[in-house]
Amino acid sequence: MRLSLLDGEPRVITVGAAVLAESLDQQAVPRLGVDWRPPLPGTAEALARVLADPRRERANEVAVGRMLSARPQLVGVRPAREVLDLPPGTFFHAGPPIEWERASGPLRGALIGAAVFEGLAADAEEAGRLLASGRVRLDSCHHHRTVGPMAGVVSPSMWMLEILDGEHGGTAYCSLNEGLGKVLRYGAYGPEVIDRLRWMGEVLGPVLAAALAVSGPIDLRALIAQALQMGDELHNRNRAATSLLVRELAPAIVEAAPAQAAAVLRFINGNDHFFLNAGMAAGKAGADAARDVPGSSLVVAMARNGTDFGIQVSGLGDRWFTGPAGVPDGLYLGTYGPDDANPDIGDSTITETSGLGGFAMAAAPAIVRFVGGDVSDAVAATRSMYEITLAEHPAYQIPGLGFRGTPTGIDVALVARTGRLPVVNTGIAGRVAGTGQVGAGLVSPPAEAFTAALAALAGV
Repeated sequence: MRLSLLDGEPRVITVGAAVLAESLDQQAVPRLGVDWRPPLPGTAEALARVLADPRRERANEVAVGRMLSARPQLVGVRPAREVLDLPPGTFFHAGPPIEWERASGPLRGALIGAAVFEGLAADAEEAGRLLASGRVRLDSCHHHRTVGPMAGVVSPSMWMLEILDGEHGGTAYCSLNEGLGKVLRYGAYGPEVIDRLRWMGEVLGPVLAAALAVSGPIDLRALIAQALQMGDELHNRNRAATSLLVRELAPAIVEAAPAQAAAVLRFINGNDHFFLNAGMAAGKAGADAARDVPGSSLVVAMARNGTDFGIQVSGLGDRWFTGPAGVPDGLYLGTYGPDDANPDIGDSTITETSGLGGFAMAAAPAIVRFVGGDVSDAVAATRSMYEITLAEHPAYQIPGLGFRGTPTGIDVALVARTGRLPVVNTGIAGRVAGTGQVGAGLVSPPAEAFTAALAALAGV
């Protein structure tokens, strides 16, 4: 603490000393609080080098400018085997690359379900033996312009949302959303899961493809901007965005497939998270536009596979920087508790990477009833993210903050300098394969992923 007499009366400045600050408040002593944190341990040399890099400022301006100017449009729905050149016997998954031996329970469950769905195995036991043998090739969704929620498993017969960046020309993909509960992405693989996937491949995907041929492209940037002003944060709350998407699609669905329209609309209407996958692909398109800018410290991917949490940085190509995935702290369903939870999993952190999700919780006060905490926590989470980001999104605005743009563009150097990690809100998968969803909450990425990326940028 130090005294300031500049305004004619003693005033105390407190820096990080919460106990002293509370004591002064109780005594009604005028006080100015400064929220300061030391840099992440062991980063001083690397941080100094990165901050001194003459390329950094301009490189980050270019990279984040590309992310902010992306104009994602939903243009099609097509089978993965066509758009991703995905051959039989190859599966993509969420997060950094991983082998079966290190795969978490929910990822293993999703891979087992995909093997049965594709007809590679007759049942779960046979699928497990097949996957353990190494005869199925696994690769990260992010390596193929794709993102997948939770386990994120993509197999050749699954239908994919196709998003085109109208500004930069890139494309990104994500599978169709199955709903909540016992679903493949949470690691469930029972008969009801496989039956639903087959219906999605035989009916839902083709109907949506036909509807988009009638309606034409759907502007996801405009839809996301509107949903934020209706109480969504576009990661764990997608109710408004899903409703807006239904408004866009419903007439075309009825026109293109009258016989299946009722079943398709009923399915979408019963799934408030249906928009999530489109929003994820929209985020992926914008983040990919910001890749490969030499000298840039902008994060272009955050992803988890249930074992590792990894990031990629614009100026560092396709390299992954990883640390152990943490278990979210949140609310649990039914009789489930923390002992049932798997470490964090999924590519849905592409929403936070692009300025949504945990970074936009101030726009969605109702989200706290799903992930825990109270409204003030949601607002504080968003405000804190302005400290580690490079820009405010010009289209994605938060009414409760005076229509301030969401904090967008995580900077590895700012994370290290402030010691503040990105805020992520997420679903929680059961740690045992086949369980499904057990809750939802908040989680922090491992600091070592960011310090390793900073060191690589610094060349140390």
